[in-house]
Amino acid sequence: MNNNAAVRPVFFVSDRTGITAENLGHALLTQFESIAFEHHSLPFIDSEEKAKLAADSINQVAKKSENQPLVFSTLIDEQYRKIIAKTDAHIIDFFDTFIKPLEVELCTPSTHAEGLSHGISNEVVYMSRMDAINFALKNDDGISTKEYNDADVILIGVSRSGKTPTCLYLAMQFGLRAANYPLTESDMENGALPEMLQPHRDKLFGLMISAERLRMIREIRRQNSEYASMAQCQKETRLINLLFEQEKISRIDSSHISVEEIATSIIQRMKIRRPPIY
Repeated sequence: MNNNAAVRPVFFVSDRTGITAENLGHALLTQFESIAFEHHSLPFIDSEEKAKLAADSINQVAKKSENQPLVFSTLIDEQYRKIIAKTDAHIIDFFDTFIKPLEVELCTPSTHAEGLSHGISNEVVYMSRMDAINFALKNDDGISTKEYNDADVILIGVSRSGKTPTCLYLAMQFGLRAANYPLTESDMENGALPEMLQPHRDKLFGLMISAERLRMIREIRRQNSEYASMAQCQKETRLINLLFEQEKISRIDSSHISVEEIATSIIQRMKIRRPPIY
């Protein structure tokens, strides 16, 4: 029975964290905005017993649901995949979809190793990424500017424009050393970049934001404050835009785009060379 009005169960099945299955699954499901999905995550399916328990969970939901469940699976072990394949669900198996065609094209069998994408398969890459995260935390919000020479990028903008989450994403996802510095009202009224930023002009990237969006974010943090008032937000966004224009700072409007989109745009526009990710 295919009733789009009913909630469609979705399972993300993996032998490790399930992050890959969820990311790929979510990317596909966002193309179907008219359908409501009920998400179930089944990570660490790394034994026959766990695979059977996962299959039971899927079948139980299938019995209660008006719609057949969808299953996004990144399982590698063939035995576990066969167990899941027998469930009363529509299976989207990433091994069949991607790995097998690659084996044919590359004329080489895959390792069939579990969890390489999110396990510690490369110690050097893992430690580099941890180092980048520590760098982002140590150089967040202008806490310290001593290590700016080591930064891949330095984000600047008004308070609450998305600098910190973007820096952490750049570190976690790409292993990039990202610092950020909040420009205050007095900084912007001076009409020039703060002195400590001047030597690092080639690493600066600006985040703009609309006054309305900034007000909404600040209101959550400091309700009914001058800091969150529309007048203050309008003043700061006007000043920051003028400063970016005057100083010819590469910039992007972060008002209505995701951290992922911001980070990717920064890498592309700054021509940052990304470290290896595997």
